[in-house]
Amino acid sequence: MSLGSQISSFRKQVNLTQSQLAEALDVSFQAVSSWERDEYQPDTSRLLLLAQVLHTTVGVLLEEFARPDWVTHERLFDEQHMYTFVKSAAVAKGLPQVLAVLPRMKKWHSGQLRVGREGVPYIIHPLTMSCHALALGIEDDDVIATILLHDVVEDCGVRVEELPVNDEVQTAVQLLSYPPIVDMKTFRPMYYERIGNNATACLVKCLDRCNNLSTMASGFSREKMASYIVETEIYLFPLLQQLKETWVQYNSVSWLLSYQIKSLLEVYKRIL
Repeated sequence: MSLGSQISSFRKQVNLTQSQLAEALDVSFQAVSSWERDEYQPDTSRLLLLAQVLHTTVGVLLEEFARPDWVTHERLFDEQHMYTFVKSAAVAKGLPQVLAVLPRMKKWHSGQLRVGREGVPYIIHPLTMSCHALALGIEDDDVIATILLHDVVEDCGVRVEELPVNDEVQTAVQLLSYPPIVDMKTFRPMYYERIGNNATACLVKCLDRCNNLSTMASGFSREKMASYIVETEIYLFPLLQQLKETWVQYNSVSWLLSYQIKSLLEVYKRIL
């Protein structure tokens, strides 16, 4: 990308007109226009101020560290392949609840899409979480069934009593579901406290947050991302600590999730 194209691109990102940028740099409108057409280049003495006004660096403007034309993907994995994988794992490891809820979960989420990710079916979310759990060595029927069902009460209008699972899974799903009308500021501390007292709900919430953070860049606004980071630091890290200290079978899982979540937060903080 040429210097002129860089200037034009960053100017638009910070919502400045050519005239406004010219005023900030104490040059003429025609000068900025000629820079962006690559007819002339700004004086070296103006590059630092230009970069500051455009909220970037001289290096980026000069393309020393300019981003390549990355290819991005809305789908990281194929939902049908993941569905088959989870079903096969359930058969091989003897997980009857997982086998019972897979087709129903698929039906209940039918037609739903991931927020902010055009054309991506919602079912990708619980399936990715299930594959993640299995890859971490979690082969508990209650846990995988809860993962598959954790959003159906909140998002699909399904009642907890309708879920074809045992009382433990129904309880975990209920704990993970937000009530339809609630003051989130007041309810959130109580919500996380209740989850922290249930091993399955605690583990599934941590997996859920890790999955959401991993795909946050493609579906969240910058404001939503910032809010999500704050909520994660206030509420999720105590959950991970609770998971580690209270349920020793998840000690290694807690460490791995904590590492991944902290790493993601560090990346997002640097790019926001």
